Order: sequence, then structure tokens, then C-alpha cells
Amino acid sequence: MTKPDPVFPANRHALYEAHGYSAAIRSGDFLFISGQVGSRADGSPETDFGEQVRLAFANLKATLEAGGCSYEDIVDVTTFHTDPENQMETVMAVKNEIFAAPPYPNWTAIGVTWLAGFAFEIKVIARTPKNE
Repeated sequence: MTKPDPVFPANRHALYEAHGYSAAIRSGDFLFISGQVGSRADGSPETDFGEQVRLAFANLKATLEAGGCSYEDIVDVTTFHTDPENQMETVMAVKNEIFAAPPYPNWTAIGVTWLAGFAFEIKVIARTPKNE
């Protein structure tokens, strides 16, 4: 059995050390990415909700790239929302830019009451591309 391989983006934010977790773990052909939030480098949340969502996707992209993946390699998405009814329009606008055409990944959206000062979080599983 292969040991899990931690993955971090080049410009990782302070939350990984502050809370003791890896940005992602590579295991076999999969990259399991921890929940990404709209965190600035110092770990503080972006205050504008739309920008927080964009920054969460940018942090996700940086982690995917560090693991040798891209948005196209994502097979499963889970998002967490503190106010889904009022946030989904903004989230969907960004999502539709990132995943503009089929095939779309699986997607589960969950309403939550707390995200440690953040309003949106996205975690994904990606399949690492085979070296041809």
C-alpha cells in the first residue's frame, strides 16, 4: 500500500500550519483536497463574498496544480455555504466560469452554520492524469 503523500501549493496560506492539516493528500491515482476557503496569505478571510468565492477557487486551483492536476481532473466536489439561499447565485456564477461545459464533476452543496469566519468552502477529489 502506498503511503499518503501531502501536497501544498507554492504560496500556501497560514491556515494549514495554524490548524495542522495538509492542503491535499495524494493517494494512488487520486488527489484528496482539503476544504479551500477564500483565505488571504495570512489566513484571514476575504470580506467581500464574491471575492471570497473567487479566492477559494484560486486557492483550489493552486493546490490542484501543486498535485499535478487541473480543474478538468476533478471528479467530486463538496461545497459548504453559511447562507445557501442568498449565496448560490454568486457561487453558481463562479462555478459556471470554472466548469463551463460538460462533463461536469459530481457536486454536493451543504448548508452549514459555521466555517471559522468564512462563508464558503470547497473540497474536491481529483484523479491525477496519467503520464502518457
